[in-house]
Amino acid sequence: MGNVMLIPARRQVGSNARKKEEEKPKLRVAAYCRVSTDSDEQATSYEAQVEHYTEYIQKNPDWEFTGIYADDGISGTNTKKREEFNRMIDDCKAGKIDMIITKSISRFARNTLDCLKYIRELKDMNIPVIFEKESINTMDAKGEILITIMASLAQQESQSLSQNVKMGIQFRYQQGKVQINHNRFLGYTKDADGNLVIDPEQAEIVKRIYREYLEGLSMDKIAAGLERDGILTGAGKAKWHTSTINKILRNEKYIGDALLQKTYTTDFLNKTRVKNNGLMPQYYVEGNHEAIIPKEIYLQVQEELVRRRVVKTSANGKKRSYSCNHCFSQIVICGECGEMFRRLHWNNRGVKSIVWRCISRLESTGLECHARTINELVLQDAVVKAINQMLGDKSSYQAQLQLNIASVIRASQATSVENIDEKLMALQQELIQKAQSKEVYDEIADEIFRLRELRQQTIVDTATRDEQIKRINDLQDYISQQTAHLTEFDELLVRRWVKQITIWDDRITVELKSGVSIDVDA
Repeated sequence: MGNVMLIPARRQVGSNARKKEEEKPKLRVAAYCRVSTDSDEQATSYEAQVEHYTEYIQKNPDWEFTGIYADDGISGTNTKKREEFNRMIDDCKAGKIDMIITKSISRFARNTLDCLKYIRELKDMNIPVIFEKESINTMDAKGEILITIMASLAQQESQSLSQNVKMGIQFRYQQGKVQINHNRFLGYTKDADGNLVIDPEQAEIVKRIYREYLEGLSMDKIAAGLERDGILTGAGKAKWHTSTINKILRNEKYIGDALLQKTYTTDFLNKTRVKNNGLMPQYYVEGNHEAIIPKEIYLQVQEELVRRRVVKTSANGKKRSYSCNHCFSQIVICGECGEMFRRLHWNNRGVKSIVWRCISRLESTGLECHARTINELVLQDAVVKAINQMLGDKSSYQAQLQLNIASVIRASQATSVENIDEKLMALQQELIQKAQSKEVYDEIADEIFRLRELRQQTIVDTATRDEQIKRINDLQDYISQQTAHLTEFDELLVRRWVKQITIWDDRITVELKSGVSIDVDA
């Protein structure tokens, strides 16, 4: 084996790390002190410290004195007012200082959390802080122990402060007091009293997003359209992301409500915020401000969001997600195997056409299927025939729709939101007054959680029932008002009325959202 030569690592400190070794640059050393000006005797301490640090630093031939940064004791209670301290940190960032000397930890920062923050920040820049009184250099092993101890103290300190703040915030939440940052909240601004009020111009953008999504556009296409028209986001940016569209479509504040404490702080030191998945209480305030989007439109959008995310589980257990903006997308189902049909562009011996074919015939699904391939024009014609068949026998279909309404009403829950709210209010008072032990607290809390879930489900069930009844009534009105048969295919009618189209060998079944099914030959 040949000789092994050790190449020692070069110590990197501050901005001098890149200079050539042979230059042996001096470390540029600054001193920080905090002095009091409460008395004549203490007023002279600044001059004394200047003299002390000048002599102390100049005695070391490897050091270069770069000056003293000094704040008075009063301003030391607030980091923001410590102009000299902040100037020193800025000079460190600018590469003007390689090391800092200060009298003691208590003089360097106003509290443990503050001190730890700046020690870490300076350490990341390879700039040590030397505390004379404690004989500590933050870059050596002893300094590491100091930082570890300080981190523990800082967490206790921050946790105590954080708990006090959190209690105050939760109290305001319980009172239904909502604080919303309107600067990035598209559609709203604040009035002189701090209340949310609608910005008419921005509100039209929000309405456009909801309308286009219900018309079948993807979030990508909505974003592209807004960018094309030069419309800015709530933050004033020209670039629209699909995540921004997604948040707007899911934000309950557009119907005048507010869900509070969606996120919470997990790290007391770094103030890390995470999504609240139930570990912390949440508060839902109804009718907090004027709505931009009607509740029924909002609920339709939530339904469509779910439909596009996971629409159908096929017979082999595979989930099919939304992948196409076409009005027939994921509503054309195979009568033989239960899979969905997919839209294809065919070029058969030079003849181009658009067809729909069962997925089981296009990929391996584990299902044997011989379903026919169907031309898109045939599908369109089947929808027109189904609507015309219904219009041709108005009385029979209207009678069926009336039966459907009665069925929906019978199936609805008898429990009302008002009754649940009364129970919840009583339980919350009981929780405050009687919950002296963990067992009692847990028992009442469990019941509150159960009722909250029941309340949410009741709201969903009621909204679903109302939406079903509305759809049936809308279809009844359409049948009554339509004086002539359809002569051409209308995509909007499909989006409005059609729930599913099932392809059989000898027929096509068109199922409407109102619960009516119509068979047509095709």
